[in-house]
Amino acid sequence: MELADRLRRLPPYLFARLDEAKERQVARGMDVIDLGVGDPDLPTPSPIVERMKRAVERPEHHRYPTYEGMFAFREAVARWYKRRFGVELDPESEVIALIGSKEGIGHLPMAFVNPGDVVLIPDPGYPVYRGATILAGGEPYPMPLRAGNGFLPDFSAIPRDVLDKARLMFLNYPNNPTAAVAPLGLFEEAVGLAKEYGIILCHDAAYSEVYFGEPPHSLMEVEGAKEVAIEFHSLSKTFNMTGWRIGMGVGNARIIQGLKRVKTNIDSGAFQAVQEAGIEALDGEHGVEEMRRVYRERRDVLIDRLRGAGFRADSPQATFYVWFPVPEGQDSVAFATRALQEVGVVLTPGVGFGPHGEGYVRAALTVPKEYLEEAGERLRRIV
Repeated sequence: MELADRLRRLPPYLFARLDEAKERQVARGMDVIDLGVGDPDLPTPSPIVERMKRAVERPEHHRYPTYEGMFAFREAVARWYKRRFGVELDPESEVIALIGSKEGIGHLPMAFVNPGDVVLIPDPGYPVYRGATILAGGEPYPMPLRAGNGFLPDFSAIPRDVLDKARLMFLNYPNNPTAAVAPLGLFEEAVGLAKEYGIILCHDAAYSEVYFGEPPHSLMEVEGAKEVAIEFHSLSKTFNMTGWRIGMGVGNARIIQGLKRVKTNIDSGAFQAVQEAGIEALDGEHGVEEMRRVYRERRDVLIDRLRGAGFRADSPQATFYVWFPVPEGQDSVAFATRALQEVGVVLTPGVGFGPHGEGYVRAALTVPKEYLEEAGERLRRIV
């Protein structure tokens, strides 16, 4: 059976490969500490679980949901955006429910990208930006994120002929994998560029609530953003609901409608009982402060251990990731392989997020601090 050409262009999904490598070591009897995939280990707050239990018993939720999501859920999203960012959203036309933000990100290029269109993607960046572009027939164009520029894209370095062909631009702050936070000025510059060249902006804001200093900005705070942009958000990281698969897209009504047209042909919407739980999460903001406290404590423990072992590790101001350079003379895959095979620590090689991620690895803070302490001590042995 021959795969379609579009699948041949896709590299194997990074985190699936990490899981396979980890399982091989576990099968050999190694005690593995997994700092690879960012899957929160904290429990979903109990009020959200209780709301879900009640909602599951309601027969009306057992039917097909609406494609755009329950109006009550979209209203809750609008209330949360107003409270958190001061942004007014029309729940009727400027909000759509998603089966997790990954689904929306993956489907958006299908709505707007034609074969040969350029899509600007951050490098390093979440692999789905590149994969979704390829599946839609587009051409990914990397925007390098370099330490010297605070892991922010340099829009002035993008050639004009590339901008002329660009249809879509992905941004992601707080950033995965680098943990960088963007100033509002970057979003203002991006909106101006999008208007000038007719580019659709797509901002992935999944980590906006995992912060340890000043609250990060929403792209939607920028004047004129609604004319050119959509912002994706997820309840996964904020409320420890990764397995629930519920998120939202907000912004330009025409972009929302384009995404909805794709969704009506591919999925049948998010389970309404999960949307009920999402309303509880957004209105109650249960457990968010405690979540930030736990990740701050874990961050400090891992940074302390890494620095003590001789790594150059900056303390992130957001996300639950630590992005740090590998020892001199090693590449990211070689070092991550050594970490797994020699000391049983799973790290994500930076090159898996794009060529400009080479020289770094990413560690997730999604295990108890005792494991982070142990991981740091183990990594000391392979510096």
